[in-house]
Amino acid sequence: MSEKKILDERSYSMNRRAFLSKASIGLGTASLASLLGTSFFKPADAQNAIVNSLNLPHFAPKAKQVIYLFQSGGPSQFELFDNKPLLRTMQGQDLPESIRNGQRLTGMTANQSEFPLVGSKFDFKRYGNSGAEISSILPYTSKIADEICIVKSMHTEAINHDPAITFFQTGSQQPGRPAMGSWLSYGLGSENENLPNFVVLLSRGTGRPAGQPLYSRLWGNGFLHSLHQGVQFRSGKDPVLYLNDPDGMSRASKRNLLDKVAELNHKQYESFGDPEITSRIAQYEMAYKMQTSVPEVMDVKGESDQTYKMYGPNSTVPGTFAANALLARRLIEKDVRFVQLYHMGWDQHGDLPNAIKKQAEDVDQASAALILDLKQRGLLDETLVVWGGEFGRTNYSQGAITSNSYGRDHHPRCFSIWMAGGGIKPGMVYGETDDFGYNIVKDPVHVHDFQATMLHQLGIDHERLTYKYQGRRFRLTDVSGHVIKDLLA
Repeated sequence: MSEKKILDERSYSMNRRAFLSKASIGLGTASLASLLGTSFFKPADAQNAIVNSLNLPHFAPKAKQVIYLFQSGGPSQFELFDNKPLLRTMQGQDLPESIRNGQRLTGMTANQSEFPLVGSKFDFKRYGNSGAEISSILPYTSKIADEICIVKSMHTEAINHDPAITFFQTGSQQPGRPAMGSWLSYGLGSENENLPNFVVLLSRGTGRPAGQPLYSRLWGNGFLHSLHQGVQFRSGKDPVLYLNDPDGMSRASKRNLLDKVAELNHKQYESFGDPEITSRIAQYEMAYKMQTSVPEVMDVKGESDQTYKMYGPNSTVPGTFAANALLARRLIEKDVRFVQLYHMGWDQHGDLPNAIKKQAEDVDQASAALILDLKQRGLLDETLVVWGGEFGRTNYSQGAITSNSYGRDHHPRCFSIWMAGGGIKPGMVYGETDDFGYNIVKDPVHVHDFQATMLHQLGIDHERLTYKYQGRRFRLTDVSGHVIKDLLA
């Protein structure tokens, strides 16, 4: 295929930019107008053009924004939300083959001669109108039992960290697909002109500080235009790398530079029709605006003492989960569409009781505070909050069981997450596992079902949000998934 034909096909692909171009508006012209401070059409007209091109939202949304509190490493459901007294009763006994039924194991336990069952060292009590069983290491989460929906029947095919996290974030175990935040940016656009549509915040847990790493491709745009990639905000002097101007450059000089570069890029766009050129124009402009908007949103000095008390003492320590949870609320107030928090350290193959207690202390108070804070500000109804990891842990111990220690391997067949706000039914426990906590016996929820349900709450039919790439129409949920309507309020 000739270079000209490739460029022509890209130029005529039906996406938001091509639609505007075909309508003789042209996103290149629109972007240049923004840069030069000129309005060629009313904002409402521009928004209508974008919405009409993708026909989104497909129906009235319940949620407008998402905060995803991703617990990287695979939190153990047995120590948090899925109480199994039988495991304590059968402590040390081998997992019956009739329960395991030859299911796949990781290389870390496949060579064990036996699989000794191990019960949680922590007590559980029932909370809220639903009687949800919640562990003693989550005292603050237990207080919001009537605000959250606990799903105890999540399952996935992935058994190792990288493909499992990639699956949750992109809908595929193979790298290269767009992250869910990128899909939402592409499908719904932005309601904030001064901040990225998709923001990422990272924190490292105290339970396993040197745990599994994360990769920036988890918040990548994949084959979508680069305008939709997630932007990581870091703690420290420079929250966004390479954003600040060099010494001696004034705002006026920077403005003049961007205007001239935009003119050159626009001429290039008129010649080649490559949408990535207009993406670059928009990214330069966004970076310019972020030079003032990012310091403003990151400056939490104006928060009240009551707010800091609510989120816990670590909320004043930049880079902690608590500080990031507070930032997530501030970003939601600024109309950022998708805020992704990653908290690392949940991969406890050994010394689990000690490590998971520390991890829970990292996130428990701030997670509950975020829900209460959003609610008191009138934001919870339109903000979907998700808490959970990439898979669960085994009901048997990895390695030997001692009086105060044991470990658990990866378990994809059943695990727990919770959701709140955004039209999700509160005060509910959904799904059920068997007495061993090894298999699901009621209401399974696959990763693609979870993704389909999330998109539904944002007014999107997951089967209709697609992007054509290399001859195939891709979507977040790939070729499966259905909305779990029992979870909807």
